[in-house]
Amino acid sequence: MPSLLMVLTAATRWSQKDGTQRPTGFWAEEFVEPHRVFTAAGVDLTIASPGGRRPVVDEGSLTARANGGDEKKAADLRAYLEEVKDLLDAPERLEDIDPAAYDGVFIPGGHGPMQDLAVNEDVARILAALLPDPSKAVASLCHGPASFLAAGDAEGNWLFKGRRMTSFTDEEETLTGRAANAPWLLEERLRAAGALHEPGPAWSSHVVVDGNLVTGQNPQSAAEAARAVLDMLAERAGKPSGA
Repeated sequence: MPSLLMVLTAATRWSQKDGTQRPTGFWAEEFVEPHRVFTAAGVDLTIASPGGRRPVVDEGSLTARANGGDEKKAADLRAYLEEVKDLLDAPERLEDIDPAAYDGVFIPGGHGPMQDLAVNEDVARILAALLPDPSKAVASLCHGPASFLAAGDAEGNWLFKGRRMTSFTDEEETLTGRAANAPWLLEERLRAAGALHEPGPAWSSHVVVDGNLVTGQNPQSAAEAARAVLDMLAERAGKPSGA
């Protein structure tokens, strides 16, 4: 049975360009759909957050408007979060995580990672241990790749430079109306750091796989990205590290 670490933001506020604090957290669909996929497949999941603080859902992600006007979907997401409340109430401390114990890491988005995971030393430590090992899976969704920005080697080189990936796009951020007051934009920052960023059409499922790296563009990509991770883990099952 593969073991997977799921890292959730512990941020509840996103600092804006004008100094205001916008309520945030993790995006419901980006946790729920992968959690469903992994659980159904029998993956041994560990949820962790900075400081072991309880991850908070972005309430905006539970509205019908955020889910294509689908009130039933929004209610289903809320019901699922209630079902797994005990897991979310007691995450592991990211600081205590030994990456060697896992076959991979999965980092959902929401704007929260822009606030805390983008500068988190323990995320950097975990990514630095897993990314160079082709037998491990490194995956993230939407704003989750903000966590990648924290990861450098001993010489200060960004570990993801030259890697193909996607993320929530600057176009999508603009369409949400949040780009103007954002302190920085994720796609722009990833490109500036050296990522080979490959955007897809706005609000459509788009997943990029580059070696052991899986990235999904937006909430619509959540289930597809999770299935890509499962495929990767299955392909590597039984293979020695480096195979």
